[in-house]
Amino acid sequence: MEDLALKSAADYFGDEMIHWLGIREKALRSAPTELVELETRHMYEDFLYEMENGLWYHFEFESDSVSSADLRRFREYEASTARRIGAPVITYVICSSAVKHLKDSITEGINTYRVRLIRLKDDISDNVFARFAGGNAPAPTREDMIPVLLSPLMAGKMAQPERILQGIRILRSAESAFDPSEIRKMEAILYAFAVKFLNNEDLSKVKEAIVMTKLGQMIWEDAVNQGREEGTQRYSRLILLLDQEKKPELIIKAASDPEYRESLYRKYGI
Repeated sequence: MEDLALKSAADYFGDEMIHWLGIREKALRSAPTELVELETRHMYEDFLYEMENGLWYHFEFESDSVSSADLRRFREYEASTARRIGAPVITYVICSSAVKHLKDSITEGINTYRVRLIRLKDDISDNVFARFAGGNAPAPTREDMIPVLLSPLMAGKMAQPERILQGIRILRSAESAFDPSEIRKMEAILYAFAVKFLNNEDLSKVKEAIVMTKLGQMIWEDAVNQGREEGTQRYSRLILLLDQEKKPELIIKAASDPEYRESLYRKYGI
């Protein structure tokens, strides 16, 4: 879930997110992240950018400490990508781990492989929300929203549930500054973090807040429309099953993707 949320953020914000992370170079475009080897084995990178300096930057998101196995996997991704595109690749690992000393290299044989670490835990979420305090705060930009959406991964005195709720409140107050589809994407990122990190009690509070958002309205309106088209009982049964299995991210996807919804009907025999 955390990977999906961060990949969504990287896909949505692109160059702005790279600059916010402290990388000065400019991205030209995002690139495919599914690498298919000759034995038809799929390797899924988190994100890949072609940069204007001629390098390619490969990003991986890790919520736990970086292990030797992780570094071997990143090295394999990097080598396959470099061979495929014929250009140098640098791997950045974006970490939300509280571990003080993270492993950034591995030496095997005569070769040393190294990644660049970016620690979100070094950022303070309290400072992020202080900017939006008071009634005279300016309308946020896309770049302003990046630290808000990634605040659940940062350090700070504010508890994770409150950070997520604060993020939802900021998005609701900023609806006039963004297209509704952009607001829904950003709300989905916060909801994905809520599912990843919160216990049932705290998650219930976030669900109540989500109901009042653009994302919540989309899900509800789609449920009503689908009920008219294919029968309320069938759609409601699917939503109930997904809720019982604690798969809210699939509820969101089923609500917005008719083909995926049909595949779930077949999977659950509805």
